[in-house]
Amino acid sequence: MEIIKLYNRNLYLFLLLITTAMAARTEGLRFGKKSGEFKIIQIADMHYANGRSTGCLNVSNEEPTCSDLNTTDFLYRVFRAENPDLVVFTGDNIYGSDATDPIKSMDMAFAPALALKLPWAAVLGNHDQESSLSREGVMRHIITMPHTLSRLNPDGSDIDGYGNYNIEIDGPEGSPLVNKSVLNLYFLDSGDYSTVRTIVPGYGWIKPSQQVWFQKTSSQLQTMYKGAPHAQKESAPGLVYFHIPLPEYSSFDSSNFTGVRQEGIGSASINSGFFATMVEAGDVKAVFTGHDHLNDFCGKLTGIQLCYAGGFGYHAYGKAGWPRRTRVVSAFLEKTADGQWGGVKSIKTWKRLDDQFLSTIDSQVLWSKGPTG
Repeated sequence: MEIIKLYNRNLYLFLLLITTAMAARTEGLRFGKKSGEFKIIQIADMHYANGRSTGCLNVSNEEPTCSDLNTTDFLYRVFRAENPDLVVFTGDNIYGSDATDPIKSMDMAFAPALALKLPWAAVLGNHDQESSLSREGVMRHIITMPHTLSRLNPDGSDIDGYGNYNIEIDGPEGSPLVNKSVLNLYFLDSGDYSTVRTIVPGYGWIKPSQQVWFQKTSSQLQTMYKGAPHAQKESAPGLVYFHIPLPEYSSFDSSNFTGVRQEGIGSASINSGFFATMVEAGDVKAVFTGHDHLNDFCGKLTGIQLCYAGGFGYHAYGKAGWPRRTRVVSAFLEKTADGQWGGVKSIKTWKRLDDQFLSTIDSQVLWSKGPTG
């Protein structure tokens, strides 16, 4: 009898586990049923510290009342204006060296997304761990917060950094692609500073173990997608998010990008080859980084758009008279011959400024499906 009870209990736990996994997949992120759209807001470099007591940097006619709370107000304004399906925080979310209590700083920094119950994901920058928590500690707190899709690392993996994971965006309810990812998002920890500073000074970079994980994940997702009904012949497009820009961001000048470049490219001083890895994978259409607050451009290189968001936070360095800003990205599905939603047709972007009108600037198409798609 005890054996039967144990068997029944184990069977129940197994079925519960399967049901929970299926529910998580069904209730995941997906394109709008009516609009065929999925919208992402990128927030770069909040540099949040202690709230009201933390002053602003590089603002016109600075007043004593300007503080981290201006960053909070901007978050609420842009979230309510755009109503995103996902918010992505691309590092330097808190300014660790000024944050008295890093957990409290994170709680305040991400509070608007939590209050509005928006799904959100985060990666780390080079300043997040400069208070009393390690990089692992910072990421471990993030993954426990409400409404986040952030993860520490893939289960069972031996991979450098903290916060390497992917998110799949499914087709709309009622469509043939309802349980197939039609847009793949990749998140990586680009590190903080060189781990071999006596040989290579400067910032960190994406390591070989992370690139292997990315290659495997991209290959698996492409294989799964191509067997789906109503899927386009080419792979589902991929978007990649991390903090420190790649050396390839230096490839552009004012003649071949949209936006502005007002400071140098703060990449690692060596090239770890991740751009080539993404080109070879074949599904990546755009990369989004932060780190350099006065750059907000997108430029296309070897079929991939390399984009900055521009600085968001008021405790981060900026430029007086140049408004803080955020980048919005929207993907749109195509309609098939039988009126069903198919794969992604185009990916567009624009920026929102924290000015009187919450102005929209630099709208552009990052990628559109080719005639052979």
